[in-house]
Amino acid sequence: MDLDRALRTTGAVREFTDQPVADDVVHAILDTARFAPSGGNRQGWRVVVVRDPGVRTGLRDLYLEGWYPYVAIGRAGLVAWAPVTDREAEDRAAQDAPAVAARAAARTAAGSGGFPEHLDQAPVVLVLLADLRTLAAVDRDFDRYTFAGGASVYPFAWSILLAAHQHDLAGVMTTMVVRREDQVRDLLGVPDHFAVAGLLALGHPRHRPTRLRRQPVDAFTTVDRFDGPPFTGDGLHA
Repeated sequence: MDLDRALRTTGAVREFTDQPVADDVVHAILDTARFAPSGGNRQGWRVVVVRDPGVRTGLRDLYLEGWYPYVAIGRAGLVAWAPVTDREAEDRAAQDAPAVAARAAARTAAGSGGFPEHLDQAPVVLVLLADLRTLAAVDRDFDRYTFAGGASVYPFAWSILLAAHQHDLAGVMTTMVVRREDQVRDLLGVPDHFAVAGLLALGHPRHRPTRLRRQPVDAFTTVDRFDGPPFTGDGLHA
């Protein structure tokens, strides 16, 4: 597949057909993704391929515990759990989570429901872990939220999605299960020095988006300074 096309069409897909994905395909995807870059080439990731229906149901339930507050906060016009936000407004908005959950339960009982309610039914469920002993988190001691260590694990997640695309599959990575990290660790038997980095669901897409909408380059790129002129690529600032 042409690389430009792959990069422009690997969007988040949450609806899959019932067609199963063979183990050898999943293995091939991971075999390609393992070449992702990581700090010091330490490859501090670990993947749990979740097959057991009971474990899948447990992950779904833990996912939903974070999902409904996320929806409630978003409906209040806030970015849920943003490091810089109005915490009091966020707490007030999150109080509507039980009502959001009740409405979702009614839809699910009526035969609908979305990706969160049917997470356990995804053809492939992968839990991505990060070995905290291997991450050079250069911002570890900052007063602000730390995220630099993620550079050593999330390129691997993106490589999984790209490799899946090569096999005519699609999927999504979600970090919602991180909200219940301790419970996820217990469910999967994960040692304490591993962090839950996310969950990837893969399968044959019901629909693959081909016209992804993103901001243009000059909307997020400037020259020399944060408040510098937009970088337009016209050579005027070379």
